[in-house]
Amino acid sequence: MMAQLQEDKLNFAPKKFNMWIFIFTSFMLFAAFTSGFIVYVGGKAHALNVILPNSLLYSTIVIVLSSITLFIAARSLKRLMLKRQKLFLWITFTLGLIFFALQLYACSILIKMNVYFINPNAAQSFIYVFVIIHLVHILAALLLLLNTIRGTYNNLSQARSQYKMDMTSIFWHFLGIIWIYLYVFLLLNQY
Repeated sequence: MMAQLQEDKLNFAPKKFNMWIFIFTSFMLFAAFTSGFIVYVGGKAHALNVILPNSLLYSTIVIVLSSITLFIAARSLKRLMLKRQKLFLWITFTLGLIFFALQLYACSILIKMNVYFINPNAAQSFIYVFVIIHLVHILAALLLLLNTIRGTYNNLSQARSQYKMDMTSIFWHFLGIIWIYLYVFLLLNQY
């Protein structure tokens, strides 16, 4: 039993390393786009010149709440409170869907404000770039979260359950931090 647990941990280490590489490349992607924005905006003639929709603030609150619920789910697994873990994983998933919907709603508000993706002011186009690329990552995180939820209904070993939970937590919390960074970045560059 102990040998199997040790073997599982060794098998999971390279996969966790791959996740960290993916997170680093994703971070670099967002850094590149924010750098591109800064270079483009260089002068006042190219500022955003738009007030961000409130739904972006609400989505920021939702993603912070979802990180808290995922943290509770992870702690519940460590304490072997498996029903509580399932509950908080489902709450996190629901909050993730709400975040996704709020982001799409923000895009629809921007369209009503005549802020389009294809725009003579590319600074405004960057809002869509940030939101859409982040939503693609959120979609991947929701699928990873669903995989973790599915694992709670199977009889997985403690090591495998913990591995799934760790991978999901790392990615989810990273996306939360990235969104907070993007939101504050856009707020600071509204005008």
